[in-house]
Amino acid sequence: MFFSGIGTAVPPNRYAKSDCWEAFLASDWRQRLSPRSQAVIAAVLQGDNGIDSRYFVVDDLKDVFAIDADTLHRRFETHAPVLAAGAAQEAIERAGLTSNDIDAVVISTCTGYLCPGLTSYVSELLGLRSFVQAFDLVGQGCAAALPNMRLARSLLRSGNCHHVLSVCVEICSAAMYLDDDPGVLVSACLFGDGAGAAVLSAKPSEHARRLEWVDAESLIVPESRDALRFEKRNGMLRNILTREVPDLAATRARSVLHQVLSRTGVNQADIATWIMHAGGRDVLAAVEKKLELQSGDLRYSAAMLREYGNLSSAFVYYVLNAALQDGAEDGWWWMSSFGAGFACHGALLKAGE
Repeated sequence: MFFSGIGTAVPPNRYAKSDCWEAFLASDWRQRLSPRSQAVIAAVLQGDNGIDSRYFVVDDLKDVFAIDADTLHRRFETHAPVLAAGAAQEAIERAGLTSNDIDAVVISTCTGYLCPGLTSYVSELLGLRSFVQAFDLVGQGCAAALPNMRLARSLLRSGNCHHVLSVCVEICSAAMYLDDDPGVLVSACLFGDGAGAAVLSAKPSEHARRLEWVDAESLIVPESRDALRFEKRNGMLRNILTREVPDLAATRARSVLHQVLSRTGVNQADIATWIMHAGGRDVLAAVEKKLELQSGDLRYSAAMLREYGNLSSAFVYYVLNAALQDGAEDGWWWMSSFGAGFACHGALLKAGE
């Protein structure tokens, strides 16, 4: 399987940390939350949490604090198809293809629910063929991009598809929830809205740098499920985020990496570029330490986190795109995502001939 084109899309509205802090101060939530909770938000938004800005679909930040089930659903229903189609269209164009060349589309999300799923709306917006194979994946959280791509690989290897469109879209502002739980509050300060997409092909593209998917592994640890997941409360998604997440993410990421390396015979020292989901500043620091990486190895992840915040499942497309745009050196690349479940996935890529 080869990457033929990468696309990303964010809303037009960019908000700095200071904008978010001022909007919180002006909201009625300032009085509804305890003094301790207000201190938590202040510490995250006024300190260096690794994030400078985020993008949201709302035109005014005060609207983020309108938290009720119907408003949040409308936000997802209105904006998720548009962002997903925007990222997908860019990926198709970069691959030098048209919508008629796409044989299958796989879309992942965890921040909203539609029936029929997003593939119905996105296929219409892109003008995909009526007989396109369409798959909607939900509930995999921040980790969803790699399972999405692994399904694409299976479709390509079946011989029935030549080009598969892989898309992840998250309207995290449609999963906004506030209460006095520190994990809930930290989550509200980390996530942004965005979509990522890739055209995955059975053969290398003449229009793109050669980047091949070589091998992959997945790890699901149900006993850690309650460390990171969504729950439904009052008809809304509420994010459960615990202190164990950085260590869990780093430990699982190392396990998946070593599993693939041992199977392929590739040495970790031979990996030239790291395409890692960030999660947050503390998660990146834990991954760097656990994998014994050099300073700067996670520079693409850190840069994307600083500009966009945590985009959940869409994030690794941005990191991959940043590495490609920067002309990262040829050789072995490692891509990994982790999240709800607790689940972790990794893929060994080969850049260049």
